Amino acid sequence: MSALLLDFACLFASVCFGLAMLFATWRVLRGPAAQDRVLGLDTLYINGMLLLLVLGIRSASRSYFEIALLIALFGFVGSVALAKFLLRGEVIEP
Repeated sequence: MSALLLDFACLFASVCFGLAMLFATWRVLRGPAAQDRVLGLDTLYINGMLLLLVLGIRSASRSYFEIALLIALFGFVGSVALAKFLLRGEVIEP
């Protein structure tokens, strides 16, 4: 019974995260401002990371968790770089 409930919860979460990724992709493509596109990219990488975590729970594999950690790390660094570029026009200061 609990395995069936876990499978249903993982399926439901995967569908929800997939829809969120679809809406975030729409915001990235059609965002009226650059800030909206950056927020869409942030939402996209966070939902991708969460989808990998759900797949890791469902398959009981540790490799999904390591990949999700890398996505979180690179996504954060990319967000900081994009925010700095939008504020100052340059990423690396001389």
